[in-house]
Amino acid sequence: MSRDQIFTLIILGFLVVLFLWDRLRYDVVALLALLGAVALGVVPADKTFNGFANPVLPLIGAALIVSVAIGQSGAVEVLLRRLGPTMRTGNSQVGVLVGCVALLSAFVKNVGALAIFVSAAIQVARRNKRSPSEFLMPLAFASLLGGSMTLIGTSPNLLASAVRRELTGQPFQMFDFTPIGAGLAIVGVLFLSVGWRLLPQRRGAASGMNFTIEDYTGELRVTAKSPFVGRTVGDVEKLNGGALGIVGLIRADGRRQIPTRRWKLYEDDVLIVEADPQTLDQFARDGNLELVGSEEPPKQASEKVLAVAARDPQVHDGKRKPSAEPQPERPPPDERPLSTIEAVIAPGSDLIGRSAASLHLRERYGVNVLAIGRRGTLRRTRLRNARFKLGDTIVLQGHTGQLPDILTALGCLPLAERTLNLGRKRRIIVPLAILAVTVIVTGFEWVPAQIAFVGAALALVLLGLVTLKEAYSAAEWPILVLIGALIPIGEAVQQNGTAKLIATALATHVAHLPDFAILAALMAATMLVTPILHHAAAVLVMGPIAASLAQQIGCKIDPFLMAVAFGAGSDFLSPIGHQSNTLVMGLGGYRFGDYWKLGLPLSVMVVALGVPLIMLFWPLH
Repeated sequence: MSRDQIFTLIILGFLVVLFLWDRLRYDVVALLALLGAVALGVVPADKTFNGFANPVLPLIGAALIVSVAIGQSGAVEVLLRRLGPTMRTGNSQVGVLVGCVALLSAFVKNVGALAIFVSAAIQVARRNKRSPSEFLMPLAFASLLGGSMTLIGTSPNLLASAVRRELTGQPFQMFDFTPIGAGLAIVGVLFLSVGWRLLPQRRGAASGMNFTIEDYTGELRVTAKSPFVGRTVGDVEKLNGGALGIVGLIRADGRRQIPTRRWKLYEDDVLIVEADPQTLDQFARDGNLELVGSEEPPKQASEKVLAVAARDPQVHDGKRKPSAEPQPERPPPDERPLSTIEAVIAPGSDLIGRSAASLHLRERYGVNVLAIGRRGTLRRTRLRNARFKLGDTIVLQGHTGQLPDILTALGCLPLAERTLNLGRKRRIIVPLAILAVTVIVTGFEWVPAQIAFVGAALALVLLGLVTLKEAYSAAEWPILVLIGALIPIGEAVQQNGTAKLIATALATHVAHLPDFAILAALMAATMLVTPILHHAAAVLVMGPIAASLAQQIGCKIDPFLMAVAFGAGSDFLSPIGHQSNTLVMGLGGYRFGDYWKLGLPLSVMVVALGVPLIMLFWPLH
């Protein structure tokens, strides 16, 4: 071994030990390894940060932004409502989602298919009071299984086809991988439907959507165009599968009554509905109902509120003392977009014991109260007359720039990790159209995936479907740093011959085994090398070695190239070998060692089933 190869093996061992130790954050470990590689001469100094120019980074960041837009569009709720009857149990919830991802991944980039269903998984987890970590890793693994079914589904298949063309002059065709990939995907989906129980519950970026609080109470007015006019209360509740309850009804006389299930609904009825925020929002959209109190707030919050929030010493008893200094002008309030925020009433809040009506929240503070959530009931009074209590969770709507100051003045603590859409207009068609165009141009390889997804993310921002704050919040910066730091190390592993050294040593030790055992060992070795190299590099390194090994033992090269392709495409052991695994790491709050808990048995299953399938459809002799 050369000096560079020895140092490279030391750095790889250093990485593995620190990742498994899990005391330092993974991006910090990656940066330490990168600097160590530069110090030892393994990575040239002028290539230290070349990894941050890799197209994988913008691809992952843009895919996360697209996922946020799809989640906010309402399309996910429509899909979940259609799939709802099939997702009654924990196993079926995971099974249906991973099945959809696997099927879609066969025809689009697996990271794109995963991005679509990340929001769906988070919403299913929230509604069923489960941790998103139970869903997201199975989804990532399903995207890898599904991508292996066709030539275009995943990069390892395309690269294996390129290696075959170089060696034989004929590439693999579109569906040459399908018989093996479909068998692995079906069994893999069944395994993941129950195997999610092997994962620990983690709190990641998506877990902020998983607070355990009781339903909100909101008021919805029946409009003339509502399909609920003439329907009974029982019929309307049944349409939503029992996910909400109509606990009160207000008619023209203004009295609040408790309706029976046989009461018919009429135009201008005000329904008092208890449900979680997303169900409440979707119910309003499905029924063409008007959210009471969601009218445009006054164009300017009172000077007192903004001054108190800023701790302005010139404000006393709500009146500003004259000042010779000119006051900075605020931008016109009507140019500020409306947004919705969820907050908890903290001790000492001015809201405690008072109602929205008595405080004149709309006139004095420029906010609407859209819903109130508390342990107990609000059935005895109108929402605007309900007296707030310590610990109530309230949904406020107001001008984006003023909401933080107003929350401070009211003595409320924002639940910053929750994104709510009550009272916020949704556009389903435009985000889906942007995503469809992105999928088409990447599927036919008209545009590189990273350019297509970045273009889609930019279009979503320019059209106002995602704010800049939401876009930057969606990007998992620690993950991007991890990838950017490890790419130069991976390139050095390949260029200085360390990868070939490892692969050749593995091949040498299995040369005396039966043919099927050699095939299994080759697939397993490719799985082990992939997290170190990246799945694309693993195929390029292991492919020629596999072909040489096949010729040495008198076998055809096709089954061995298939073993390499499926081994590189089945990276279930780490978060760094494939961008699908990396995409869910931060969202699920996973640690490096968590991937082995579900990935190791799945990898064993892929090898145990994949080898017989390869030998069946691609005979060795």
